[in-house]
Amino acid sequence: MTLKVFITGASSGIGEALAVYYAEQGATLALVARRREVIDVLNQRLGGRHACYALDVSHAPALHEAATDFITRFGAPDIIVANAGVSAGTLTEFEQDLDVFRRVMDTNVFGMAATFAPFIPAMKAAGERRNVQRLVGIASVAGIRGLPGAEAYSASKAAAISYLESLRLEMRPYGIKVVTIAPGYIETPMTDVNGYKMPFLLPVDVAAKRFADAIERGVTYTVIPWQMGLVAKVLRALPNWLYDRLFTSAPRKPRGLLK
Repeated sequence: MTLKVFITGASSGIGEALAVYYAEQGATLALVARRREVIDVLNQRLGGRHACYALDVSHAPALHEAATDFITRFGAPDIIVANAGVSAGTLTEFEQDLDVFRRVMDTNVFGMAATFAPFIPAMKAAGERRNVQRLVGIASVAGIRGLPGAEAYSASKAAAISYLESLRLEMRPYGIKVVTIAPGYIETPMTDVNGYKMPFLLPVDVAAKRFADAIERGVTYTVIPWQMGLVAKVLRALPNWLYDRLFTSAPRKPRGLLK
């Protein structure tokens, strides 16, 4: 059985690493990103046999068209990885940051739902393949507690975690597993701009293998690397007065730099 995997944000970082991993396993892929030339080059690296879709995940009609094309050519995918995301430092006191805030939310939250929506009817009808079907959302440990200077990003990832939990309950009767992955620090272009120490930083290819293992096992929620999961649990348990004291002066991502 050839695995079919639909990956957004496939042009770099986690998405690219997952595409490389699944291609090495013999999967048929959909490579989705805004930059056509980049995913075309990636497709050639991976043998040139995969579907490429240049689109913005905040544009639902484009995702619907891509989903229809993929299903027509290959059938319903087994795994859909809603990985596309952007990050930027934002501060609500600056009104000019509101446009960036909207962009982050549109991509990281709405774009995730728009990625899954056109596939769910076909996945429900897939019958015997349900045991391998996965809807995978890439969240972040930044969604567990709000970080200073990352108002939009933290809010978007918190929303993604709650959205995926709701979706998991909806899909359970159909045997379709929803997997929430909350990465810590992974070596990607998104973290390259961080001018501060990043604990437990993982090479992206190592992270991709751990992600794929979690997806195969159908875990409902996981933090990768596991050490950040422990940190996240501690942070979640801290009373607000202590969390505020510890993190008010924490390092921040530069304002307005979408990555």
